[in-house]
Amino acid sequence: MKYGEEIIENFNIDKDLEIWPNKFQKNYKITITLPEFSCLCPRSGYPDYATFKLEYIPDQWVIELKAIKLYINSFRNRHISHEESANEIYDVLYEKLKPRWMKLTADFNPRGNVHTLIEIDSDLIKKEVKCVK
Repeated sequence: MKYGEEIIENFNIDKDLEIWPNKFQKNYKITITLPEFSCLCPRSGYPDYATFKLEYIPDQWVIELKAIKLYINSFRNRHISHEESANEIYDVLYEKLKPRWMKLTADFNPRGNVHTLIEIDSDLIKKEVKCVK
C-alpha cells in the first residue's frame, strides 16, 4: 500500500480532521471546492463521482485544507448513497467547526441518465426547526 492510500485508509475523523482557531471575529465567507469526491453505490458497487462545495462563515474555528481533502478522500471505498454522504459530511463539519453559517452542495455526476444535486444550508435547517415547533 502506498503512503497516500494508507493515510486515506486509516483516516480517523476524531484525530485527523484538523481544525485551527479563527483569528478574525468579523463575518467572512470561506469557499472550498472539492471536485474529486468519489464513493461506491451501496446497491451496485459502481463508483459515483461528485464535486462538493463547502461555504461557511467561521466562528471560532476554520478547517485545515489538507485535513478536509483527506476526509473527503476517505469516502472513495465506502458504499454510501448520495444523500447519506452529503448529510454525513455536512453534519461532521458543522459539529466540528460550529460555524455562524454553513452550506454544503454535492453535485453528483450523471449516471444512468440521473443527475443529483444536494444542498444543505444551516439557515434553511434553522427555519425548518422553527416551523416544526
